[in-house]
Amino acid sequence: MKLVYHIVVKSLIIILLVSFTSCNSKPENKTATSSKDVAQAQTGSFGDQGDGTYINPILNADYPDSDIEQVGDTYYMITSKQHMSPGMPILESKDMVNWTNVGHVFESLSWAPEYNWDRMNGYSFGTWAGDLAYHEGTWYCYQIDYQHGLMVATAKDIKGPWSKPIMMLPKSEVLDDPAVFWDKETHKAYVIINTAGKQKAASNAIEGNENRIYEMSWDGTKILGEGKLVYTGMGAEAAKIYKIDSTWYIFLAQWTMGDRSTKPGVKNPKNDRKQIVLRSKESIYGPYEVKTVLEKGTAFNNRSASQGALMQAPDKSWWYMHQLIQNDTIPFQGRPQCLEPVNWVDGWPIIGIDEDNDGIGEPVKQHKKPIDGYPITAPSSDDDFSSSKLGFQWEWNHNPRNTHWSLTERPGWLRLKASKILPNEKGYGPNINEWTNNDGSDSDFWRAYNTLSQRIMGITTGTAVAKFDISGMQPHQLAGFVRYGGVFNLLGVEVDENGEKHIFYIDTFGKKTKGPKVVGPDFYVRTVNQGNQANYEFSLDGDYFSDFGPTFTIAFGKWTGDRLGFFTWNEKEDAGYIDVDWFTYDYDGPKAAKSK
Repeated sequence: MKLVYHIVVKSLIIILLVSFTSCNSKPENKTATSSKDVAQAQTGSFGDQGDGTYINPILNADYPDSDIEQVGDTYYMITSKQHMSPGMPILESKDMVNWTNVGHVFESLSWAPEYNWDRMNGYSFGTWAGDLAYHEGTWYCYQIDYQHGLMVATAKDIKGPWSKPIMMLPKSEVLDDPAVFWDKETHKAYVIINTAGKQKAASNAIEGNENRIYEMSWDGTKILGEGKLVYTGMGAEAAKIYKIDSTWYIFLAQWTMGDRSTKPGVKNPKNDRKQIVLRSKESIYGPYEVKTVLEKGTAFNNRSASQGALMQAPDKSWWYMHQLIQNDTIPFQGRPQCLEPVNWVDGWPIIGIDEDNDGIGEPVKQHKKPIDGYPITAPSSDDDFSSSKLGFQWEWNHNPRNTHWSLTERPGWLRLKASKILPNEKGYGPNINEWTNNDGSDSDFWRAYNTLSQRIMGITTGTAVAKFDISGMQPHQLAGFVRYGGVFNLLGVEVDENGEKHIFYIDTFGKKTKGPKVVGPDFYVRTVNQGNQANYEFSLDGDYFSDFGPTFTIAFGKWTGDRLGFFTWNEKEDAGYIDVDWFTYDYDGPKAAKSK
């Protein structure tokens, strides 16, 4: 249940710095790496600007389907991440603008075999939009796996450990996007769910998704009785429930279709996924009035803005966090998060700024921060692998084979061990569906487990560099750097049957280009993107880099924006490994100050 907000104002000293990767690599001595020498905070084309304002999206990366709960002076966010493991990232913030990673709800996607390393058959599924709640000293995270149903996990500490998920409703009854509310006045607990057409009676002639409210046990783990239909609308989903001044509000995202020649989610200026609000002074079950409170405006062209969470600052001002929908020409960074002011007009929460005076808000591009006094921070990116635990920025493509990676076998390095790829047959790798196209989806990469990656940040430019030790590679092994989301592109080293190593590039359809021979243990990869165009470079000494492979297009797909990471597999047997020394990532956005 959403709580009252309190904040403690702190001092802020920010020196602006936008840094870009030089032609030289990072030093080999970890205690001297420049990633640890950065002393000043960085600003850029999004997020905190260091002058009391922010630019949307404040989280310009693939952090979709957010929900936010506030406890004490801290705001906590969850976001979906489909087939990535661990699942359901958790972030925290003191000011709604600057967010850092603090964990994941699901240590692994443990509830179904298709998410395991020996299947990799869960692309686009796994963790979808969830709801985060804090009730009587316990944290709750609810979500619906499209293939398995409604579940909840609990924890005493938001940073874990979290329980294994408890299944509450089968997939035959529900589709997605649960949201809960504990009403202390009546001592009743509720969850609203998009049941779509799964329980729709012929008597309901309204087009679209049905949304039902179920009563729950007070401990939030059991459904009591049948659900009650409260709303039907075109693509209506992603509900959140609030009770403010004795009035019930249900926030929903809903499609307005001015042109049905394209499906929802595809760029079309005539279509929009808007934010609507239901309002009732009588009961959580209604009757409800309905109003549109946010629609796409001029800030993000024709990209729709909806689905998120309502917040309140210590000064009692109201704010709304929402995602940008994928209905854009090149949404290659995924679905980012935007922060909007909320103004109450005649009892309705109007989100953003009403640009055209029609009583409906539109997103802002730049605005004053809701809370002053906190330093610039950002999700982690750089890593020298000196910890015995993986940083929260990293996620595996499906659950990893834990015997085949290590941070302790060679302290200070990430070791990835090569295995044979999974079979190219039904039950393994991607299934082709409305979220997963067949552009290269039968390529070996999608069935090579233990790929580790993190999100890109921003849409202007970014430069990632990694150093590898390839001395542990064995014949028939491939290993190196990957960019992937909806498509993949690889640059790495391949060992032939005679033990010779050669550089290679593989495009998204699996076409391999062989490069020069590699001698020595060190191999560096650098990748740069300008917008959605990217390229690879390699180096053997860390000083001089050479281009290899074409300029390629990075893209959104499988519900995933572009990612940066490492891969390895062996075409013949489980043999060989690669060690990663460090990874750095410079981008046009905020980074926290670091001590020298």
